[in-house]
Order: sequence, then C-alpha cells, then structure tokens
Amino acid sequence: MSRLNKILIPFDFSEASLNALEYATNFVGTERSINILGLYVGTMPLNESDNDNLRSKFLKLFDSFNVKLKVSPEFITETGEVISTILSTQEKSGSDVIMMGTMGDRITDEAITNTSKLVLKANCPVLSIPYGTEIKEPKEIALVMGGKKIDDKAVLATLLDIARTFNAKVHVLTIYKESIFDEEAVKESNENLLKYYLEHFYAEHSFSKNEDVEQGILDYITEKKIDMLTILPRNHTERSTPSEGRLTKLLTLHSEIPVLALD
Repeated sequence: MSRLNKILIPFDFSEASLNALEYATNFVGTERSINILGLYVGTMPLNESDNDNLRSKFLKLFDSFNVKLKVSPEFITETGEVISTILSTQEKSGSDVIMMGTMGDRITDEAITNTSKLVLKANCPVLSIPYGTEIKEPKEIALVMGGKKIDDKAVLATLLDIARTFNAKVHVLTIYKESIFDEEAVKESNENLLKYYLEHFYAEHSFSKNEDVEQGILDYITEKKIDMLTILPRNHTERSTPSEGRLTKLLTLHSEIPVLALD
C-alpha cells in the first residue's frame, strides 16, 4: 500500500513553482489516487475575492498540463513567514511529502534559498525540483550514503514507495575521502539492510574516493544518468551527531535533477 496520499506544493506563481507543479502532476499521473495541495503563502491577509482569483489562476495553470488526475487538485492560501507556514500547513494537512521548486544557485556555495532552508527544517520528506529539470518519471534513483549506520529503516519508506511506483532501480553511492576500510562494520550493516528493505529495486552499491564529496556525487549522476537523487540529511536523527546540513544545502543549490531529502 502506498504511503503517498497527499503532496504539498508551495506555489507562488513563479517559473520554479510552475515547473514543480508540472513535475508533481506527471509524478502522480492518471492512475494514482494522490491529492495535490497547492499552497500560496502571502505576507498580508487576502480577501475572499483575491483568494478566488488565485485559486482560479492555479487551476487554469494546472489544466494547461492536460493531465486528468484521479483526485482533483486543491489550492489554499495562508499568511505568515514562508518556511514556518509551509511546515505548519504540511502538518495540519497531513501531507506525506513536500515538493518545492527552486531556481537554485549553481555559481555560489553560500546562497540560501527558501527550498534549501525548508529541506533542513522539515520533519517530512522534501523533494526539491530545480527549474529546467526534465519532466519525466524517475527510473534511475541514486541514494547517497555516508559512513554512519542507518538508525531507522523507516526513513527509507518513501524511497521504497517511489521505487515501487515507477519500478525504478536504486543505485546506492558512498563517497569517501580517505579509507573506506575504517567503516567496514557499518558498511556491512547498511548493506544488509538496504538489500532486504529495498527489495529487488536495489541495484548496486558503488564506492568512490573523492576529496570533493559533492563533485563526486554530481559526477556519478552524470555517469549513471540518474533521474532523482536521494539524501539523508541526518540533522534530526536521535542517535547520531546532527550536522549543519552543508552537503544537503549544496546539492539542493547545485543539482540539475530533483533531490529527495528523507526525514
């Protein structure tokens, strides 16, 4: 049974959010009973007429994709700070995943976008969708693993659900800077869990040495023609040291394919 019943899409009528809506529409397709909930966050309260106009505009844009969903999309407006409002709406609506468009910033390493901030703060899976990404089903998915043991296999549930939905191959990648042999016990533990939990969708586990971890991941994406990148931010785990999420932020900024952050 699918865990994906509702997708929340922050939507501000920008090109990036329109691209994310089109991606999500293609992701849901015509056969899946998944609800798309569009969310517009304003800084000032809107009157009923403005709300109706935005809803009408949203639905008109959706209709332009010519995809007949099994569940009609919804649209709501809220007022407040963008990130906190998105997170509270996700919780109240019971959305299983947030899909958010981003223009990214491939030039700098320091820019912080709303999407990169959201990924680090969310307590649910977030799929960041870079503007310009190809609208297609994910058939080749890469899961980036570090050198730490997976605390809870349940964090992989959304990945497994997507793999099942699209009959996708999951390629696991570990980039290491020095010696991989120091992590043999953790590697074996994770390997057994991945093979068991990801079922026949598990394709391979590649190990690559690279001083620049991000570049190693981006090179792998190109080499394997990966359609979706999956990462474990680990900034909310209970039994491992929280990280500042730098790699997560960089991949969200620089990746040219969708990045799924599992939480």
